[in-house]
Amino acid sequence: MRSLSVLLCFLVAFLHSPLVAADRLIESKALTLCQESSNFTATYFNVRYTPDNNSLVIGFDGVSSISGYVEATLVLDAYGYTALKQTLDPCELDFEGLCPMNTGAINIKDTPLTIGSDVASQIPGIAYNVPDLDASVRIYINSTTTHESVACLEASLSNGKTVYQKGVGWTTAVIAGLGLTASAITSGLGHSNTAAHVAANAMSLFSFYQSQAMIGMTSIHMPPIVESWTQNFQWSMGIIRVGFLQDICTWYQRSTGGTAATILSELSTVSVEVLKKRSYDAVELVGRSLGSLGKRDGAEGEKVTSESKEVRGIERVGFIAGIEETNIFLTGFIFFVVFVAIVMLLVVAFKGLCELLVKHGKMKSDKFQDFRNGWRVVARGILFRLTLIGFPQMCILCLWEFTRNDSPAEIVLAVIMLISLFAALGWASFKVISLAKRSIALHKNPAYILYSDPTCLNKWGFLYVQYRATAYYFVIPWLGYLLIKGMFIGLSQPAPVVQTVAYVIIEAAMLIAVSVLRPWMDKKTNIYNITIAAVQFLNSIFLLFFSDVFNQPGLVTGVMGVVFFVINAVAALVLLILVLIASIYAIVSKNPDTRYQPMRDDRGSFIKSQTQLTTELDALGATARGDMKSTPYKNDPFADDNGSFSSGNGASVSRQNLEPNPIANPHQPPHSPVDPSLPLFPSDNSPPRGPGDAIQRSQSPVPRSFTSSPFQNGYRTQNNASPWQRGAGYDH
Repeated sequence: MRSLSVLLCFLVAFLHSPLVAADRLIESKALTLCQESSNFTATYFNVRYTPDNNSLVIGFDGVSSISGYVEATLVLDAYGYTALKQTLDPCELDFEGLCPMNTGAINIKDTPLTIGSDVASQIPGIAYNVPDLDASVRIYINSTTTHESVACLEASLSNGKTVYQKGVGWTTAVIAGLGLTASAITSGLGHSNTAAHVAANAMSLFSFYQSQAMIGMTSIHMPPIVESWTQNFQWSMGIIRVGFLQDICTWYQRSTGGTAATILSELSTVSVEVLKKRSYDAVELVGRSLGSLGKRDGAEGEKVTSESKEVRGIERVGFIAGIEETNIFLTGFIFFVVFVAIVMLLVVAFKGLCELLVKHGKMKSDKFQDFRNGWRVVARGILFRLTLIGFPQMCILCLWEFTRNDSPAEIVLAVIMLISLFAALGWASFKVISLAKRSIALHKNPAYILYSDPTCLNKWGFLYVQYRATAYYFVIPWLGYLLIKGMFIGLSQPAPVVQTVAYVIIEAAMLIAVSVLRPWMDKKTNIYNITIAAVQFLNSIFLLFFSDVFNQPGLVTGVMGVVFFVINAVAALVLLILVLIASIYAIVSKNPDTRYQPMRDDRGSFIKSQTQLTTELDALGATARGDMKSTPYKNDPFADDNGSFSSGNGASVSRQNLEPNPIANPHQPPHSPVDPSLPLFPSDNSPPRGPGDAIQRSQSPVPRSFTSSPFQNGYRTQNNASPWQRGAGYDH
């Protein structure tokens, strides 16, 4: 038994592994059998080598049924390349207990051993510094008489360093949230152009995070560095471990007729492994991310049985996060619902805080005036935006739950959530397209109604403000893209090659679409999003290699894993910095709109806000019209559907003015829309105003809510183009 520990120690010394922290080390806490055989079983394995003090700590529990003289063949693989292959004779090495080998239980406590300093010199320095190295050591135990392998052991090596860090997840989450918060604040302050840019970039960054998480959710076996990197972004899919939440999920599942998994609590008797295609057709244990296989079970001399469990895709993501596979769906579901509830409570609290500050004179009454007057409409728009953010997450998890059936109640929750998401986003998309088509029919420009009606903008704007006005329809292909990708990830877990091929086709189609259409609001935003699409397409090509469809050498797969990490880490860092800079500038700058050029679709000239309706000439025009209403919001914000374009009734303008007159003579000049019974200018008896007003031109008497051109269609067609077509983005 002691000799076996020395053999394992010699084995680990030659090991190339994943990574180091402050102290240099090489360790393995994962042992599995790489050959179907009942000659050897293991329930606990722990080896840790520190070259600085030449110390080796070994702990091992297992049962051996091998007897007689044996020889051991040691094979070291790094990134699919066989770096070392050596045959050892236990008798020549004078290993007591292995010459010959005896049957029985093997129980070695975690005991430190001192080894020679020459071992450290044989290990390359890179083994202590590169994170998540794809390296493993195998020992074949061969009979000296037949020279056939009677047992095979494999250990995955680590140096304690990994790219999976909780700090990375927290940082990315905070900056994405900062971008969305900065957008909301600047929008409330009236900087609509800045708010649109910051929101578009923040949403694109969050979408990139989710795409990274989706790659980790595929059932393709990937190099350790890719698995660790994508694990950093699983928070964007609701895969976050909270101790008491796991207890709630387990209780709910059991109480609704399900059977909860207990893999994490049985690691002492269950080896969690994932299939890995290599030349020796073996399996590699992937439990090293969780640490030790578990506590020892069984006393010395007692036969201990063990079993193995394969995890892949979504199950692997949950396993590494410390979440039982039967709790993954419910964990994501609860986090999404709680996140939506918290955001809505914050909106209500902010409304109350603003009113309190204004009441006590701590804040100017015109601050966040649009939000305060129509906060319920804004809240509904925020709710729709949160629905869009959570759509990829819940689409994947709900569809995946259909294949698992953890409990009847969870199936019902998945159905309700999917129907709710489809209904909400489908209705919103239908409204946007309907309003845009109506605006085109009336004004030859989709931007007019989409941006001139505050209710429409605040409620449905989350679907189209990031696009140019003429690309309002792009919300449909975008939602279709997310749905199809979610379907292949959630429903095709048993078929990794199908997932890979579908992933390549989907990402290629999206890259071509955005490169040709360039639907976003301006050139910089298009470059930002096309870059993301290009990186995601490149990732799909990497997945094609990881799935081993080309049967390439293992070294190629390992190197491509490192390249994948470098490309995506650089892309994530650059995108994150851009969003961070834009968010900070939007918050601290007095006039952040100067940083961005006006949109070519003239949306800025259509957007109405509370502060834009308070000039003296506006008041004069309102007096001339007999209309004293100066706010786009009604006293009851819920009544907005009765008086806005988004309700489909033509806002506050009568239908006869909006619809073209079918009997109008196209050869006659248009009639003035101004009511002649109303005075155009103040009477002579009106008190004189300031001298500056005498030379000012009077404001047009046409009501500001009048949404149709005063020219009849026939006359305008023959004489001039619609003034709404100028700068509307039709040149794209």
